[in-house]
Amino acid sequence: MRTGSAGRLWGSLLFATGAAWLLGGNALADEWGSYGRDPQGTRFSPLVQITPQNVATLRSAWTFHTGDISVGSKGRTRSGFETTPLMINGRLYLTTPFNRVIALDPTTGRQLWAYDPKIDEAPPYGDGLINRGLAAWRDPGPQSRHCALRLFEATLDARLIAVDAVTGAPCRDFGIAGEVDLRAVTNYQIGWYHMTSPPLVLDGVVVVGSAIDDNAKAEMPDGVVRGYDARTGKLLWKWEPLQRPAGVAPDAWRTGAGNAWSILSADPERHLVYVPTGSASPDYYGGLRPGDDRWADSVVALDPKTGKLVWGFQLVHHDLWDYDTAAAPLVTSLLLNGRKTSALIAGNKSGMLYVLDPGTGKPVLPIEERRVPQSQVPGEVTSPTQPFSTTLPALAPQSLDPDDAWGTTNADRSACRTELKSLTGLSIFSPPTLDGSLAVPGAFGGINWSGFAWDAKHERLIAAVSNFPFKVQLISADQFAAGQRGNFRAAVAAQRGAPYAMARGPLRAPSGLPCTPPPWGELVAVDLASGHIAWRRPLGSMDEPFPGIGKLANGSVTLGGPIVTAGGLVLIGGSMDRHIRAFAADTGRELWSAVLPASAHALPITYEVHGKQFIVIAAGGSAKVDEEGQSDSLVAFALP
Repeated sequence: MRTGSAGRLWGSLLFATGAAWLLGGNALADEWGSYGRDPQGTRFSPLVQITPQNVATLRSAWTFHTGDISVGSKGRTRSGFETTPLMINGRLYLTTPFNRVIALDPTTGRQLWAYDPKIDEAPPYGDGLINRGLAAWRDPGPQSRHCALRLFEATLDARLIAVDAVTGAPCRDFGIAGEVDLRAVTNYQIGWYHMTSPPLVLDGVVVVGSAIDDNAKAEMPDGVVRGYDARTGKLLWKWEPLQRPAGVAPDAWRTGAGNAWSILSADPERHLVYVPTGSASPDYYGGLRPGDDRWADSVVALDPKTGKLVWGFQLVHHDLWDYDTAAAPLVTSLLLNGRKTSALIAGNKSGMLYVLDPGTGKPVLPIEERRVPQSQVPGEVTSPTQPFSTTLPALAPQSLDPDDAWGTTNADRSACRTELKSLTGLSIFSPPTLDGSLAVPGAFGGINWSGFAWDAKHERLIAAVSNFPFKVQLISADQFAAGQRGNFRAAVAAQRGAPYAMARGPLRAPSGLPCTPPPWGELVAVDLASGHIAWRRPLGSMDEPFPGIGKLANGSVTLGGPIVTAGGLVLIGGSMDRHIRAFAADTGRELWSAVLPASAHALPITYEVHGKQFIVIAAGGSAKVDEEGQSDSLVAFALP
């Protein structure tokens, strides 16, 4: 496979300017070798064939159907199609909601092989039937050996599998017949403990986290992160995010999770793996997990050979809002005060960004601890402060005044104002109460796993954000057992073992429309050096759940992130309106969109084969958002 002349030119410039790290690891200019294209998670492609001038002429090149869909009827778990394929050595590799691994011809979409690990599809997996992709590793030994290039997938039923990228056959020398059992964790239960995101490979070690349902009860499975030998599958180390603080009795420490359910990143230069972690269980009551709950809601750097914690930074102390660090950490460099400075960018559902030194975890841009509201719930001890970036703006609103309630009718606006006035807290970090408080941002974020990409040309961060506050209410365990479910329409969870259950749900008017002023989802470009928003644009619409609303309000709750190309484009699906879009990277102007078979809650990729650049995205609908219609389509676009 060759790189087109434009791709070769840009690649040469990168190397000539000392920025070859943008290509990451072994990635070639025309490939997509990791979830974020490179191990550092930049999601930046050096390809330039598709530009702002010609992007409007993009056409569908091919569509591949996996055949793997579950509509969630008859007690089965609903599926979503969230895979981000890899493009390596002239082949496209993807996963399906049922954990099948498939290889395609990247120019035609023709299937080359498929491997089926035959998961149990019946258990009620908390995230639905989904998988976000694969990790790849090239064995540095003789290239004639079996599984010289191997693909790793972590399955919903807690297995780590390795298959040969050439044939799709299991790698016989990995674990037992090509797989490793991941169920050896405290309080394991199928469905509660599963894997949705890809593993990561660095220095010959496969690193894997887990997804845990963290509201079913207090003592959920532990959020252990583990490292395995990429050739043999031997367990090399394990790292526990949560440790009982000194001075806290064992019977006073009842928690779990704090798990790494999202996308991992790595730094081949510094030999570090960056792990984003989620909240400790249960999400909305922390009286059984006193202290900061480190290292939940954090970014940590681990040594890939030993699992040793090199550094950690906690984005939320003693989380009571489900503010997971869901976005993959991103490693890059930027010009600060006239000097090129290495930076790790972290963000979470709070909508805040933090810029850290990738080698030490110390702030590159200033961060301060600010006092936040305190809980009055018996048994709860709130963290007195939370970390705030002082030079970077929050990317999503962090408060909502009753006078700012939104609605298309007077009745809706009045109902929203009344609802807001009844809640006990209306700003970020207002703790949950027995009467109900506002989580702003809500459980969708802010910045969710959609995450962000690096625009290397303009040195800007491009982030997908949502604006959808949630109401949260605690319900005493006795009242919950008696059938009380809170005073608003909401999802509920028992939080068994804790003195309180919880109810939560989006802040909505009687019509069902959000009470929040639009846009409800945006694409935001941030100049980190100046601390300014370069541009922000509404992303998609909510016409699907609310027909006709696009004429009155814009922006969509977003699950599925952006990529950036050297050709000057930002490409993203993610919205609920079944579109993929291209924006001008310099101005944010929308240049192109195409209708997809279903919403695309996945990261797109781009690659070049025989001088032709393709854009590919999975469009299958969501397993968690109640949308009309699902699909099993992997869709490719190219210039005529």
